[in-house]
Amino acid sequence: MHRPRPAAPRRSGATVSTPSTPSQAAATPVAGPDAATATGHQSAPGGGRGSLGPVGLVLAGGLSVQFGAALAVTLMPRAGALGVVTLRLAVAAVVLLLICRPRLRGHSRADWGTVVVFGIAMAGMNGLFYQAVDRIPLGPAVTLEVLGPLALSVFASRRAVNLIWAALALAGVFLLGGGGFEDLDPAGAAFALGAGAMWAAYIVFSARTGRRFPQADGLALAMAVGAVLFLPLGIAESGGKLLDPVTIALGAGVALLSSVLPYTLELLALRRLPAPTFAILMSLEPAIAATAGFLILDQALSATQSAAIALVIAASMGAVRTQVGRGRKVKAVPDLP
Repeated sequence: MHRPRPAAPRRSGATVSTPSTPSQAAATPVAGPDAATATGHQSAPGGGRGSLGPVGLVLAGGLSVQFGAALAVTLMPRAGALGVVTLRLAVAAVVLLLICRPRLRGHSRADWGTVVVFGIAMAGMNGLFYQAVDRIPLGPAVTLEVLGPLALSVFASRRAVNLIWAALALAGVFLLGGGGFEDLDPAGAAFALGAGAMWAAYIVFSARTGRRFPQADGLALAMAVGAVLFLPLGIAESGGKLLDPVTIALGAGVALLSSVLPYTLELLALRRLPAPTFAILMSLEPAIAATAGFLILDQALSATQSAAIALVIAASMGAVRTQVGRGRKVKAVPDLP
């Protein structure tokens, strides 16, 4: 999802790793006996009424991300797609480094290798996504991108029923492209699919980083790596435009809306919201993106494109529900003596 999330906190003696990002929760929800407990997050007392608060935080985070992406599109004529990514990564890295103040010593070579790959995946995910939204509407771009985590979920579960969800998602992609992507720029669609592949890699290495670094230290370091890697690309494309005060201010707005604010909101929400519920809510992001594109960028979608987005959302939700149901079934089976 083209925005970084906090890596999972490291716990001594833990045998179950926490999904480190909403993306990871959506793609690979915990299938243990108790998803909320396994992830370290529990629903608030009071059932559904108590969950309205964290649900609102998650939805607010999703709105922040997608409206931040819409703001990034308006900034592209001024700074270029690569310049926007550079500004976003740089500002977010500075903010996270100041907040987390990660410790640089005491890490092994494997730790640093993991965080560097995590940073590369993050930079690639953002760079490819912004190349996509520079060419195709925001809603279809996010829909194609979310196929990466969905494919990771299907392949990781290895359950036959997930083939149904994969087929549903492919049907949505077929509709989205009008049967041959004549209605979408082919390069833009390819960039969005590439961003989805990098999103899947981001999920994997986010989890690994979370096991090696405490709190959000790994995220802050990886963000810094991504910013350093993208800086030459941004300078090559935009040059002195990156030093324009208005451009810097808008870039800071993109970073805050797409990274810092949603990270904070979802961190608060996950303290009270079960991970499976959170994952299902994250499946709504293509619809939120389409709404942001319509309201800010005047990107109206056809009925066919809207139906395609609905199919991908349904496939993502179905994959999550399937894995959650499997976890409950495992719980019901007693251990053999």
